[in-house]
Amino acid sequence: MLNPTRYQITFNKLHLYKKIRALASSHSICGWSSFTSISNQNHGSETPQGLEQNIADKNVAIFWDLDNKPPRSFPPYDAALRIKKAAQQFGFVKYMIAYANRHAFSYVPPAIREQRKERKSLNQLENKGIVMPKEPYVCKVCGRRFHNNERFINHFSQIHEREQMKRLNQIESARGKRRLNLVARNAVKMEKYRNAARDILTPKVGYGLADELKRAGFWVKTVSDKPQAADVELRNRMVDMMDRRMVECLVLVSDDSDFVEILKEARMRCLKTVVVGDISDGALKRAADAAFSWQEIMIGKAKKEAVSVVGKWKDRNVLQKLEWTYDPERDKKMHFHAIEDGDSDSDSDIGCFSSDEGESLLGREKNGEWWELGQNQRPPE
Repeated sequence: MLNPTRYQITFNKLHLYKKIRALASSHSICGWSSFTSISNQNHGSETPQGLEQNIADKNVAIFWDLDNKPPRSFPPYDAALRIKKAAQQFGFVKYMIAYANRHAFSYVPPAIREQRKERKSLNQLENKGIVMPKEPYVCKVCGRRFHNNERFINHFSQIHEREQMKRLNQIESARGKRRLNLVARNAVKMEKYRNAARDILTPKVGYGLADELKRAGFWVKTVSDKPQAADVELRNRMVDMMDRRMVECLVLVSDDSDFVEILKEARMRCLKTVVVGDISDGALKRAADAAFSWQEIMIGKAKKEAVSVVGKWKDRNVLQKLEWTYDPERDKKMHFHAIEDGDSDSDSDIGCFSSDEGESLLGREKNGEWWELGQNQRPPE
């Protein structure tokens, strides 16, 4: 049988749809003038491909050679954020890529080792009761307070770290909708644990370089231990992105002179190039459009200078458009077209005379020269 309730709902939907169509046809507001997609609309000369190209022209890619330029004297997370903020002055930072072998991730800088030694000696003094902390150690997960750093670390490891491992195991063993529900349910707790663990637990490998860069938004890849493996992978990635015209500006964090040819190739393709390194008179900085040091990146000077660099690039682009260029092929084609047009005009002029007119002209020439008057010819009065 016919369901009256279902029929009434369908009738109401059809009635509402007709009202919307009538309103859209009479008032072209809010984009209701046509129910077509953006790809089917024609906006003059600006096509969807042109829009995509305009968006791609503002993209910036950061390529970090961690084997050559790790942030040894600065915290990795802070260094990555400072580089990103400086690169944002050149456009939208869409790609952040870092390459290194496993030795770069397992290496611990001397400054980090000194901090760990000081922390270890301070823990020993706290255990003996010689030194008391000015403020208690507060657990960022549960809020408990401790006056001993070792007890605080043991509490975090035995309780919160085990809870985190239990949550990860549950998510790993689940499938389908149940897995999505577990991830959504534990997302806040897991993020809270990760933020607290960075300041409490010591990384098992190195000083947490890969994890800190990933937290800052970088895509980190570990390459083989072969010599120059990271450089080869990085160069191939840069060439691939240049061939596909995915970015307009390349930011290279390295001091390795092997990337000079890549920077020259990028400039030949009219791409902007920026280098971050410590060698003041290096070959990379001479081949790039702009260069900054680590110190300028960390103190924020590079972010301010990037504004003036972008202004110079804009002025240079305007001058290049106004500059006259000689194109021999184009001038040759224009010259040949002019000659062909002139020949066609002369042929048409010659063809407009008939044979009788030609004989009459020749006859006039036989009677005498044009400046001599005949005997029976009188000058006009």
